Amino acid sequence: MKKIIVVSLLGALLFSVPFMFSPVSAINTEFDKVSKGYVNVSYTAEKEVAPDTVEVSIAIKTSDKSSMQTAVKKNKEISDKVYEYVKTFITPANGDYVKTSNYSASPEYIYNSGKRTLSGYNVSNNIIVHTKSVDKISTAIDKSITLGATNIDSLIFSLSNKDEVCSDLLSNATKQTKKRADIVAAAAGSSVAGIKSIDTSCSLNNTNRPVYYRNALMSAKSMDMEASGAADNGVNIESGVIKVYSNVNASYYLK
Repeated sequence: MKKIIVVSLLGALLFSVPFMFSPVSAINTEFDKVSKGYVNVSYTAEKEVAPDTVEVSIAIKTSDKSSMQTAVKKNKEISDKVYEYVKTFITPANGDYVKTSNYSASPEYIYNSGKRTLSGYNVSNNIIVHTKSVDKISTAIDKSITLGATNIDSLIFSLSNKDEVCSDLLSNATKQTKKRADIVAAAAGSSVAGIKSIDTSCSLNNTNRPVYYRNALMSAKSMDMEASGAADNGVNIESGVIKVYSNVNASYYLK
């Protein structure tokens, strides 16, 4: 009885395999009969868009020669002031946020003739501000420096609707590859039969570079302005534009 069951199942399996794959084989064979090769085409669509989001990294560094606790206290006092200020212009409902990053506290040593001597204690952290209030970022930087921030380590502009922009550009680029394939095929006395393969990509080229400010430089600037009696209008920051590139590489069968 067991042998009969095994044979029956094996026979059913062998019978089902051609049934499952024969339609695909038939399609491939039929397509091979009419295919006359293929043509590769590519197209890049691009667009310049004004950024609607900015992220700035505000660094706060403090030190004390004799006490880690004092260095930490100094850092916290400045950080609290900066936090209190930046929270007045961000809008969480729009996806804005502020957070702490890269917090560190460590002793500092000097080396002389192979001998290590404790010279003090350093504490640092970065306050990351992510906001759509792009027009307020210059004021935010000025105010943070005034409150005691020591560095502006980075300033990055970006798009919140990147996917939407990419989708529109990819759609356009894909249509253009089809048009080019039709032109090439017609010139060769053929026509497009279908898609062989298609690859897409979308990227942003932000022309803005990270911007670095140091408190010492800003303080020197402020003293020069005060001495001359001139008004200080703050750091001038232009958001510029972001270029979005969508590229499509496609291969079309010919017939």
